[in-house]
Amino acid sequence: MSGRTEGVVVVHPRGFGFVELRDGRPAAFVAPPELNPFLAGDVVSASVTEGEGGRLTATRLELVSRARTELFGVVVSHGKRTFLKVDRQVANTDWPLTGAADPGDVVVAAIRGGEAEVARKVTPADASLEQVIVRHAIRGAFSDECEAAAAAARAVAGPARRDLRDVPTITIDAPHSRDLDDALSVLPASPDGGVRVLVSIADVDALVPEGSALDREARLRGTSVYLAGRVLNMLPPRLSEDALSLLPGQDRLALTVELRLDPEGRVTSTDLYESVIRSHARLDYDSVARFLDAGDASGIPAEVRSTVRWLRTAASRVAATRAARGGVKLLSEEAYVTLDPKSHEPLGISARADTTAHALIERLMVAANEAVAQWLVARGLPGAFRVHDEPEPERVAKLAAFAHNVGFEAGFGDALSPRALSAFEAQFEGTALGPAMATVLGRCLGPARYAVTPSMHYGLAAPLYAHFTSPIRRYSDVVVHRVVKAYLAGRRDQLAGDAAIEELCAHLNERARVADRAEKERLWMVAARHFAKRIGERFRGNVVSIKPFGLVVQLVGAGVTGTIEKDTLPGGPHEYDVGREVLVGAARSYSIGEGLDVVVTGASEELGRIELGLTPLG
Repeated sequence: MSGRTEGVVVVHPRGFGFVELRDGRPAAFVAPPELNPFLAGDVVSASVTEGEGGRLTATRLELVSRARTELFGVVVSHGKRTFLKVDRQVANTDWPLTGAADPGDVVVAAIRGGEAEVARKVTPADASLEQVIVRHAIRGAFSDECEAAAAAARAVAGPARRDLRDVPTITIDAPHSRDLDDALSVLPASPDGGVRVLVSIADVDALVPEGSALDREARLRGTSVYLAGRVLNMLPPRLSEDALSLLPGQDRLALTVELRLDPEGRVTSTDLYESVIRSHARLDYDSVARFLDAGDASGIPAEVRSTVRWLRTAASRVAATRAARGGVKLLSEEAYVTLDPKSHEPLGISARADTTAHALIERLMVAANEAVAQWLVARGLPGAFRVHDEPEPERVAKLAAFAHNVGFEAGFGDALSPRALSAFEAQFEGTALGPAMATVLGRCLGPARYAVTPSMHYGLAAPLYAHFTSPIRRYSDVVVHRVVKAYLAGRRDQLAGDAAIEELCAHLNERARVADRAEKERLWMVAARHFAKRIGERFRGNVVSIKPFGLVVQLVGAGVTGTIEKDTLPGGPHEYDVGREVLVGAARSYSIGEGLDVVVTGASEELGRIELGLTPLG
């Protein structure tokens, strides 16, 4: 069986590659010589042949399109010519290089036909950052047209907008955040106990018209990408960090969802409208947490302290209703990297757990997102809905086996309901094994996705869900805003299941996947660079994954993982039991969640890998 079809090139670091076929068939193998002229992400046309065992092979590749414009690599010499040794996840061969550079230099080069031209040299501290950006073809600088449009954008408040500027309004974010896209207000309880929460979100559409140069660029990017040391914004900073950002004391156009919560936490009414707001205070998570947990009001202006307390009331009500229906919190440790502002060298990596302030924001934003999704469906409107499928039985069985291996009994039965999932999470929440179990649980549940057809978000136990609260950072939210605004303006021609939005959802899923991968790779590389200076230091860790090569161990208090090669483990040789995901040895076996005392034995920034060994006894 043979034929010619299109697909996307994937490059394996060992030199061969694949073409991911667009006709639904499995990926076709590409031999190294055939792969040489092509780069990861290239769209190609190929002749595909089916061989023994159904294996597909792609030959006679022809370039259809190339989105990539830059290459990252090290300058090398072959004879009298200069070449770029390209990142081996992007190209399997060296590319001829022009421009001023010496062997050993790390550079980013522009693609000029079949050659590369030096665009800029990269310092060692920034090498992994540039490598990740170029590897994933993440768009960095904005075009002159976009910058000019951003500079010219002006907010104009029409008469239909509700004026909320006198309503006490706050933002709560990390101290370093600049793109503030959500603000909160609350009206104290009425005689029947009802509390009104106003979640006001930056009206990106008001300054970024659909179809404009800014909108086309934001759509291509799909999301902001947060890499340690640099943020690659979806919108130019003069918009995302200034004109659109809900900065204190500044009038801003917003889209507000007003929720009325009864004393039991039920949303009894939802109102959506365009508004004008003014933030009265910019608060940070740590200050709010100290205020809520210990009554420390330093950092909380007197005029908004009542607002913060009533927001806690509202968030607690939301938490009660969510707890009753189940779902998971997945409050895992997040690695926080501190970089030297001048040298860009990592100064420290620590695990930062969510605080009561994080929980407050998360609960109210989730409530707003749910309410907007329900509002759309009730009116038969389209949307980019956030869908999370129920895990397959095989994954549930593996999760139960993992739990048993570390001392927890799941007892899920035939089906895993959101309430059963919540009850299971309660077993390990707050325990020493909590972070490791949360990692395993998250892997079992898998990622959510955007879809034009509304469906349940299983992890949140939400019947309907959509992203609405971060339009400065996510294009999916902009899509939802535009549907809402069009309806409010009187349009009644929008229909559920819009084919254009369905196509857009596929693009946004891919952009979200790329952003997530890039953020993780950058973290792994920075962590490896940091731990390369900590060889010989000891840590406590928990096994979070078993691989054929050995163990993946999450370091307590650091929020990052390292690996232990099975050949270095005592009591070997060890074999990987695929079914049970256990590493079995003659004298000792290792399983998910097990606690170990480890020592850092090595680190590779290029591979983003921290190498560990077991701490010797005594």
